[in-house]
Amino acid sequence: MINRYGSLAAEVYRLDKPVGHSFGDVEFYRERLAGCRGPVLEPAVGTGRVLVPLLEAGYDVRGFDTSPEMLDLCRAECRERGLDADLSLQGFADFSCDAEVEAVIVPAGSFQLVTDADEARAILARFREALVPGGRLILDLDPLSDLAAPLAPARHWASGEDLLTLTVSPVETDFVRQTSVSHLRYEHWRAGRLVAAEIELFALRYWGVVEFELALREAGFTDIAISGNYRHGVAPEADARIVTFEACAGRAG
Repeated sequence: MINRYGSLAAEVYRLDKPVGHSFGDVEFYRERLAGCRGPVLEPAVGTGRVLVPLLEAGYDVRGFDTSPEMLDLCRAECRERGLDADLSLQGFADFSCDAEVEAVIVPAGSFQLVTDADEARAILARFREALVPGGRLILDLDPLSDLAAPLAPARHWASGEDLLTLTVSPVETDFVRQTSVSHLRYEHWRAGRLVAAEIELFALRYWGVVEFELALREAGFTDIAISGNYRHGVAPEADARIVTFEACAGRAG
């Protein structure tokens, strides 16, 4: 399956990007949400790397994900800290909310897991519909230049006799559709013997800055601010490692 995040993938994610680990985004989102009193929605919440610190800061954050394994780890992280989290098994294209939210946040390029451009535009419109009028969408994207970047080398995480490894192999890069597909192989070794393995296809879509701004406007967003490297109001330069869009939801119709 594509972008499945099974049990080994979820455990690797937890080890590699533990709750609270920040690329500058945890502090950025906490600051940008200052004054937000209503609920905040985080799609593709994963193991709660960003959600948990925001809950600890007093924000009413609820999240969803398509991976039961990621959600199980997220719930465990919340229980360990005595936090009550509203988490559900949903996807970008079919999520629902009980009530409108004040903000939707999508850190760390998770929106790029939606590889069909038309579907992505429809999801942006769903985000707007989920927001109160004037509510905000804050969303990170990797730079378009990453589409041509070399893949990361094989990696490993050791704990006692256990060793988890991740090997990434290219499958396809489509510069017309701005998508990449990689083959991920996760392995769990114990005392030198392979005890479990998972193979997944990992697909991403990359966006140009102007292209995504136009998609936001088409979806009904206004007052769009574009920032580079988690410096709000500072336009991304050519070497920016992350581009953040912040936009307000206009009224339907």
